[in-house]
This record gives sequence, structure tokens and C-alpha cells, in this order.
Amino acid sequence: MAAVARGRGLPRAWLCRRAGPGCGRHYRAALCTELKQPLAIEEVASRPVRPHEVRVDVHFCGVNFADILVCRGQYQEKPQLPFTPGMEFSGTVLETGTDVSTVKEGDRVIGVSGFNGMAEECIIDPKTLWQIPERVPLREAATLPVSYGTAILALEHRACTRPGETVLVTAAAGATGLAVVDVATNVLQAQVIAAAGSDEKCKLAMQKGAQSTVNYGQGGLKEAVRKLVGSGGVSVAIDTVGGDVFLEALRSLAWEGRIVVVGFAGGTIASVPANLLLLKNVSAMGLYWGRYKEQNFPVFSRTLSSALQYCQQGRIQPHIGAVFKLEEVNDAFLHVIQRKSTGKVLISLK
Repeated sequence: MAAVARGRGLPRAWLCRRAGPGCGRHYRAALCTELKQPLAIEEVASRPVRPHEVRVDVHFCGVNFADILVCRGQYQEKPQLPFTPGMEFSGTVLETGTDVSTVKEGDRVIGVSGFNGMAEECIIDPKTLWQIPERVPLREAATLPVSYGTAILALEHRACTRPGETVLVTAAAGATGLAVVDVATNVLQAQVIAAAGSDEKCKLAMQKGAQSTVNYGQGGLKEAVRKLVGSGGVSVAIDTVGGDVFLEALRSLAWEGRIVVVGFAGGTIASVPANLLLLKNVSAMGLYWGRYKEQNFPVFSRTLSSALQYCQQGRIQPHIGAVFKLEEVNDAFLHVIQRKSTGKVLISLK
């Protein structure tokens, strides 16, 4: 699958028609036909939109680690084969169903699609589309749903971060980490300590607004944070790494500090020592971004509206690490797996 790169530009033999006779026009899509195998680029038939649906001409689709996991059969959601990965996209509305009044043909939108965004067109519920403000380019807009949606939910909704508080961000040069740095610094006016695994990544986090950095590839995170803020600790920690990094971030919290678990990029899920929660009255909480779509849609929707507004106002500056063509989707997955890029990786459908 994604771990196997098939080179840039797939041979024509990879393209095949999946439609029966008389189905009309087709569009290209990345398909997972077998778990843990390379994705195929195939032509699929456009189906009619139902009254409550919208057809979108996809311009850019974000690549997230969840896309890789779902194609390995290791994600919480397990779509039936074959399926198209891709959780977030930007594009323009091609067609609306008869019952749709919230968007119209030609509108520029971002969408949260479950798993079907890596295709030249996507049919979706208009409830999960948000109109893009005029001054926000489609490319930058595609970076917002997962990374910035997660950052805003973690900082504003879960941790209730206040201006002037100190925020520790792990994996600070990743797509979500940079988004957290961006929102914490430039929207919430917090003091950010960015932790990453190399000096180059730390430098990028500083450029995005972090006041201090820690290279945890060179030593312990807790001691490095102590040197920066003293024994008092940090108010908030946003962790996407897990394992020992999570435990050190937890130990770096101040009295009544809050740590939000966003993911386990390091591959290890740590157990929380309950005595640490008690001693300093700290809170450890989780954030599963996609679950809010089902459990608390108003909050979910508000975060995406906020991300678009912040981007329009110039308060946040999404960082795009690499852009691949649809035919290069396996290279894009490998790029993410090997952590070759900082920031968001995108698939361009145009």
C-alpha cells in the first residue's frame, strides 16, 4: 500500500473503467482495492446526485495519517472495499440536488468527506461543506479542516486556553503541530514552547510564532521545559506523539494544567499515572476530532468556520510542506510515513 511507492506517473494500464455501458462521463479516483497494497488510480462513473446531495469538483485533498491507517485496516473506521481515502478537500460546487439551498453551482467550498476525497469529484452532504471566503485560496483552504480544526478544538474547546498562558506543543513541525503553534500564538496570544525532533523543525516552529523551542532528540523534554519556565510548569500541553514524550509533557504541567491527547505518532500509547493528576490537580483529556461531527456537530462546524475566518483575516498562515498529483498518491503516502515533510501534504486534482 502506501509503504510501496510506484513512482511518479502511473502507467496507463493502471487506469481502468469501472462503469457499465451508458453510465455517461467518468472521473479519476484513488482506490484502495486491497488493504496494505498500493492504491490504484481508476476511472469511475459519475452517478446522479440525490435531492439532498452536492457534487463538488475537487481541487485539493489533504493527506492525513488516518488515510494511511484506514488503507492498512488499522483505523477506527473500516470502510468496505474498494474505497477512496481522503478526509478533507477544497473545490467548487458542480451540481446541487433539488433540496439543497445552502450552496450553489460555482461556490468555492471545503468539505469533510469521511473517506472519499481523493478523487476528481465528490458527492457529499451539504451539511459538511463550508464556503471559502473570497481572499482564501483553494490550496490553503484544503489544509484547514483536519489540522486547524483539531488545533482549534484542542486549544479553545478542550483546554480553554487563555491569553498569556504557556502552551507546550509536541511534534510541533507536523501539520497539526504547526497549526497548534499558529493558533495558540497568533489567535489566542499564548506563549508557545514548540518541541520537535530536529533543529530544522524547531526553527520552522519559531518562524510560525513559537517563543521557545525544545529539540527532544537531544535530551529530556521535562528538563528542557523546566529550564525555560522554571519549576512552575506550563499551563497547557497539546501532544500528538504519545509514549515517553506524553509522560514528560504531563510532568511539565503547572498547577491545574491541562494536557490534550491528540494522537500517537510515536507509535506508543502511554498509561496515565493517576498520582500525577492528583498531586498538581492537572487534567488529562482526549480529542478525537472526527467524532465531534457525529456527537456535537455545532462545535465541529464552529471550529471550521473559525478556521476559515482566521485565515481570511490573515491571523493564521497554513504551512504546506508538499503537493503531489493524484497519480503520485502512493509517493505522497510514503512521504508522510517517512516524515519527509513538515506541515500539510496535499494531493492536487488539477
